[in-house]
Amino acid sequence: MRASRDNATEESTTEPRNLVELMQAIESIDTPSGRIRFDEVLDAIGRRAFGPLLLLAGFITMLPIVGDIPGVPTLMALFTLLVCGQLLLGRRTFWLPVWLRNRSLPSDKLHRAFKWMYRPAKWIDRLLHQRITVLTGRVGIRFTAAACLLIALSMPPMEFIPFTANLAGAALTLFGLSIMARDGVLTIIGFVITGLSLGVVLVNLL
Repeated sequence: MRASRDNATEESTTEPRNLVELMQAIESIDTPSGRIRFDEVLDAIGRRAFGPLLLLAGFITMLPIVGDIPGVPTLMALFTLLVCGQLLLGRRTFWLPVWLRNRSLPSDKLHRAFKWMYRPAKWIDRLLHQRITVLTGRVGIRFTAAACLLIALSMPPMEFIPFTANLAGAALTLFGLSIMARDGVLTIIGFVITGLSLGVVLVNLL
């Protein structure tokens, strides 16, 4: 019975098509406890599509109020590793461990961050177009997943280097949006920011 309810939830979920829709889906979640579980967010945005899941990891990490909470970049790094690893292995649906799905964030900080993000999010969404779609096709997505794996592996040390985790989150956000909108220009920008964030980490570690 539980499995059938979970399947019904996944089938009825409308996957967000841009940044504003992602934010609206998360804000619609009822949080009487004052915290929002990761599993509830996955129910709201869907669990099957690579783009929205990647966008979720990047957006949470990029938000200054939320992404700067100790442990959040590492949590999003683990999530990204699992999703990208399964994509590269050819899985069509993504499995996540219970302990990760049960992690939570303070909903007040999330909503506070969203308040000032709506205007830039609308501006970003207006820039989305289908361009250089070869970079967002089957092969291109695998290159994107490989780049995101590198970002995820470098994110735990970023907790000790100011603003680098937010930069990595921006790259993941761009990659997620590029896949959802089939916008290869965002893919290119994402690769540039990936190189920049990895370079900053290497300079600070060496």
